[in-house]
Amino acid sequence: MLAQVSPWYAHALQRTETTPAEPLPVPARMEWTTRPGQGPGAEIFGMDLRGKRALELGCGPGHNAANLAICQGARITGVDLVGLQVRRARSHYGRLGNLTFVAGHALHYLQASDERFDAIYSVFGAVGLVAPELLLPAIAQHLKSGCTLAFSTPHPQRGGRQPAVHGRPCRDYVTLPDRSRIPIARWDFDAGRWEKHLDSAGLRLTSAREFHDARAGGWPTTLLITARKP
Repeated sequence: MLAQVSPWYAHALQRTETTPAEPLPVPARMEWTTRPGQGPGAEIFGMDLRGKRALELGCGPGHNAANLAICQGARITGVDLVGLQVRRARSHYGRLGNLTFVAGHALHYLQASDERFDAIYSVFGAVGLVAPELLLPAIAQHLKSGCTLAFSTPHPQRGGRQPAVHGRPCRDYVTLPDRSRIPIARWDFDAGRWEKHLDSAGLRLTSAREFHDARAGGWPTTLLITARKP
């Protein structure tokens, strides 16, 4: 029996087949939602990032990391589970300074590192896809006091869904560029349940915002959360 292809590898493979591996212009802003230009940008971190160390968990092709490195002057490490995504990111932005891309599991990377960061963030990345009772304490351990964790996840009420009423992951799907879908597990929490997990990890919820996209039938599409380490 053939092993099932990772949904994230399948997604990256299709993107690679349709997007040339070539240098790209640095995006003018960082994006947190499904609708470009919606919501805050890098100001969500609440600090001047110039010269600061930031970590992205699930960097994909590197667009947000490139913006923070060049437009904000931060020193960024982008981690992604899929080596093909890391190769894409390097092809797009590897020429830039202040920017490092690493292939690896977000939790394993944190467990193996002794570095502390001024900001940690995830944009539809590892937060929500890795068990929060494991990932959030690891994030807290590597976040400096007074600094921010920011993450966006698919809104738990997208498409008329209901938030999880338990701590277990729910069945969701990755939609590939060819519109096929592969099932995945996702921790599909509302802001209240995220706050409980953040508290348990030693992080304090500072904001929870929801965003809509008219293309999604009026349902909220993105939940954006920030938390601070005391």
